[in-house]
Amino acid sequence: MVRIRLRRMGRRNKPFYRIVVTDRRSPRDGESIDIIGHYNPLTDPATVSIDEEKALKWLRCGAQPTDTVRSLLGKLGIMDRIKPTSGQN
Repeated sequence: MVRIRLRRMGRRNKPFYRIVVTDRRSPRDGESIDIIGHYNPLTDPATVSIDEEKALKWLRCGAQPTDTVRSLLGKLGIMDRIKPTSGQN
């Protein structure tokens, strides 16, 4: 399964994160398939930059975001733009 998750970057006590698409079994800081954005929690307010088109493409292909990434995508309104693919009435 493909996941959208955070990859920690930066140095000790000054982290920032890349939002990456990766295989579920790969390590947190291991090889990734695609980089779709970044997140810096140390700025006030926190800086979030996500390529919306790439995120929607991967979500439509079945990539599952982690809880934190789902929250970030929801704050930017990207999760609202996903159309359900299952046959809901």
